Order: sequence, then C-alpha cells, then structure tokens
Amino acid sequence: MAVDKRRAWALDQLQKSLFFHQRLHDWGLIEVAKEIEEISGENLEWDLQTLDISNFAWNRVIHSGIKPILVFAHPEVLRTVPKAVSYYRMLSMVSQKSMNQLGMATGRFEQGDKTPKSNLATRIAKRVNSVICALIESEHRIERREFDIWRGMAAGSQAQGSWQNRKGDVAEAILREDLLAQLKRLRLVDPEFSIDLQQRNALLELHDGRIVRLGSEPDILIRDSFRIQAAVEIKGGIDPAGVLERVGAAIKSLSRAKEESPGAITILLISATSMSDQAERDILSNRSNVNYWFTVEDILQNSEVKQNYYSLMGLGHEVK
Repeated sequence: MAVDKRRAWALDQLQKSLFFHQRLHDWGLIEVAKEIEEISGENLEWDLQTLDISNFAWNRVIHSGIKPILVFAHPEVLRTVPKAVSYYRMLSMVSQKSMNQLGMATGRFEQGDKTPKSNLATRIAKRVNSVICALIESEHRIERREFDIWRGMAAGSQAQGSWQNRKGDVAEAILREDLLAQLKRLRLVDPEFSIDLQQRNALLELHDGRIVRLGSEPDILIRDSFRIQAAVEIKGGIDPAGVLERVGAAIKSLSRAKEESPGAITILLISATSMSDQAERDILSNRSNVNYWFTVEDILQNSEVKQNYYSLMGLGHEVK
C-alpha cells in the first residue's frame, strides 16, 4: 500500500506542535513561573538540612545572584501557590510517574485545584530539592536561563507522553464517531440514537439484528447471532520506536477473532507516520490473520478508501 509519508508527516507534526503549544497554556507554566518570581523568599525559613538542600548547591545559587526561591522548593510555597509543585518538579526533571511510585502523586496539585498539606509538601520539597542539588553540583557554573531549559525539557517529555496517548485516543474516537454516523446513514440505528462512545465494550444493536461492540482487542467487533463478521484494530498513536510491538499485539488480537470465526474479515488501521518497512512486512506476512490494512489518515481523508473500509465491514454505501 502506497503511503504519502510527506503529507502524513506534515499533518502529524502540525497537530503535534499545536498540541504542545496548548499544553504550555493548559499547564499554566508561564503563569506559575511569574508568580514564583514575584516571591522574595527572604521571609521564609530555609532549614537546608530539613529541605534536603546541600550547602554547596545553596552557595552556588546565591553567589550566582539567583534568588533561591527560583531554584529550591519550599513547603510554604507548595502549600500556597497553585501549580507550584509542577514548577519545581519540572525543574528537577522528575516525572509524574516517578513521583507516583514514591507515594507522592502530584497530578491533582499540578492541575491547580488543590495544594498539598504541610507534611506532603515537605516530602515533595525534599525529593525534588535533592535532585536539583545534584544537578547543580554537576555543573561547572550555573546560569538562570539553564533552569528554564530544565523545566522545558521536562515539560516536553511530559507533553510527548500525553501526545502519544492522545493521538491514539483521538484517532480511535474520531473513527468511532464516523462509524456511528455511517450506521445512521444506513439507517441501521435511529437518527436520534446516541451512546457514550468512550465507554469500553459499548454495544450497539443494529436494526438488522447484528451487534457492534466498541471495546478493546479488537477495538471494533461486528457479529450476528452465530459468528463474528468483522474485527478492527486501531493503532493511531504509535511511536515509531514501538510500532513492531504494537503491530504484533494487533495481529494477536485479530488472530483470536479468526480462531472464533475463521470467515471473519479482519482489518488493521494504523498511523501512516508510525509505519516502517519491517512493520509492513510483518503485516503482509500475517495476511491469514490480518486480511486488510489501511492508514488512519486515508480512512479519514479519502472517501474511496473509507467506502472500501466500510464495505469490507458489511457497512458499505452511503458514505459521504
């Protein structure tokens, strides 16, 4: 199957850049930085040992003319400034997942809805300060601009993870919505029919007696009273580095549908930007389990491909 890599790449990167830019504002990174910059910090009690701040790191920051409040987390700031936790966590370049594993989940505080209580605020401050001090001690000299870069690197890593998850979720959500629209066009469900398309294992009873299940492994399953008619796996958010693993998982999922109903039509939908020559070879060598495959981009942008896709599922015609 020929894939217009350049067109797919351009669309993917534009969406990604816009997504990253939006996260900058959603997370309030600029606003919280400005708020912390306005705090003098001179009236706070800085017990370096209690806060896990090394004398070496403290003195290096002070002698560089940088306000300690911009570098080291203080429990009082974490308790009183919404989203301050995200500022210092990103400055330490520690991930939310790592904090969760240490029993210090920060997500709810980084959203700005809550701030940590005194004991937890102290634990979080100690954890990030210990890492920040190690980073400072590893440098020959410190510049204030470097701290912005540290935060930017952490924010970028977090946004990348969010993008990969969202990209797959968005592709699946759009394809589910289009499927429901197709069912309405074919009058297989009532025009006013509605259902929460995000719920797992949602069941749609069609007027012709068939059942459509929107779940996982596979993502879309169409069956009648006796057998599976069609099974679809959607891999819309695959990092190129993990494409072979995810393609393998999709093949296994579709093979189970084949085991139950050998005559079922199995289809794999995959992001064009994540495809590789090896991934395509893996798909083609498993044609007994994966009867057809299309790129998500072609399904969403090419009406002829979309018509073919729905026809294979037994839902052809009336595509607009």
